[in-house]
Amino acid sequence: MSLDALRARLGAVDQEILRLIAERQAMATEIGRIKRDAGRATRDYAQEREVVQRARSHAEGLGLSGDLGEELMLLLIRSSLTVQEQDLVSSQGGGDGRRVLVIGGAGRMGRWFARFLASQGFAVEIADPAAASGEIEGLTDWRDADLEHDLIVVATPMPVARTILAELAERRPAGIVFDVGSLKSPLRDELHHLVAAGVRATSLHPMFGPDTELLSGRHVIFIDIGCPEATQFARDLFASTMAKQVSMDLESHDHLIAYVLGLSHAVNLAFFTALAESGEAAPKLAELSSTTFDAQLEVARRVAEDNPQLYFEIQTLNDYGSESLAALLYAVERIRSLVRARDEEGFKALMEKGRSYLAARSETR
Repeated sequence: MSLDALRARLGAVDQEILRLIAERQAMATEIGRIKRDAGRATRDYAQEREVVQRARSHAEGLGLSGDLGEELMLLLIRSSLTVQEQDLVSSQGGGDGRRVLVIGGAGRMGRWFARFLASQGFAVEIADPAAASGEIEGLTDWRDADLEHDLIVVATPMPVARTILAELAERRPAGIVFDVGSLKSPLRDELHHLVAAGVRATSLHPMFGPDTELLSGRHVIFIDIGCPEATQFARDLFASTMAKQVSMDLESHDHLIAYVLGLSHAVNLAFFTALAESGEAAPKLAELSSTTFDAQLEVARRVAEDNPQLYFEIQTLNDYGSESLAALLYAVERIRSLVRARDEEGFKALMEKGRSYLAARSETR
């Protein structure tokens, strides 16, 4: 066959692959509905494992890489689960036209909540200065809203959220109020004042980014600040998803987040800063590659492209933030001292301790 004929045939094969994927997606959606009607969980890990193992076997039988078969099947499973979850959220949503105000609804996380709540049948309104651009309809100032909403979501930067929560305590809306901040200690006083003023308030931390579509395996942290009714309302919003719901008190949350977010962000900040400031090595490093380096580089790239304001807030506003940074500084200095001393046994012991911790964490998850 000629090159043009081969390319045409390849295009036809690609089209057939996509048609089969669409057919598989439709079947997965129907399976999800059958599971829902039977009261069964949407996700079946044992079945997924069987599907993946079968894909590896089939791929190898066709002379393909088993890894290719596995990666392709995991991608299809994730796509199917996303469709099933969205269908479940839509079908079981209890919005019933109740009004929601998302303050900061033009921001990335604000938009996520606006879409999420709208899919459940809530009548969503947004208030955001960016609404003045005309790209997104809504109020430019939340203070102009009547606040007769069943739910008010505060999805703004934390310094702004403090002011908003304080003013909401004065206006005392009748509906449920919650924030979605990554830290809670900067909002501690304002959250407690809300409840003290008689507002039904709680606090959430969605442990995922605004581009997330599938909530399976993702965590949503719920912090009861003295109003169980509000916390339960917020929990119910995620009941139809596959998200893992976690309860924490405010202080424990920020102590752990200092490591989960603060430490991981700091490691990547240090990594790309060291590369960018490596002088003559910088352009040469851009041409090199290794498995570990490339993996770390990809994580660091995503951090570097994210919201600097949010990362700055996470590093500076957490009452417990200095603890994790001190731990990082100590760890780097310890590694340096072992290398300087050429202490092979100490270096091995350091790696063994880390290996044991990570293995135990993997088993727990």
